[in-house]
Amino acid sequence: MNINSCKTKEMLIGSISKDPPPHLMLCGATVDRVTTFKLLGIHVSSDLKWADHANAIISKAASRLLFLKQLKRARIPIRDLLHFYTAIVRPVLEYACLVWHAGLTARQCNTIENIQKRATLTLTSIMTLH
Repeated sequence: MNINSCKTKEMLIGSISKDPPPHLMLCGATVDRVTTFKLLGIHVSSDLKWADHANAIISKAASRLLFLKQLKRARIPIRDLLHFYTAIVRPVLEYACLVWHAGLTARQCNTIENIQKRATLTLTSIMTLH
């Protein structure tokens, strides 16, 4: 198997306080040691907490929600707005949630829930106008 040393990362899981092991060498090159890494769309951190992942999806979903509001202002039909939400916004918030959701803090859960509430308010305000 060929391993691309430029794309390979090393992560130490847990707290390594005094003597961390030497850096991994691969094909004569030192492998980068990272504290967080995005693997298959999930941000994994060395402390095995989900703050980095939660912040990333919240930021990504919020920017897509902003675009949903711009589409609303452009008077896009409600059917298309609903489709945009279910195809573009919601998957960001739900992707692999079985892996990370149980590890979120109450504050992180509330922030994600607030994004969904804002989307619902955006969509329902249009539906009541029609």
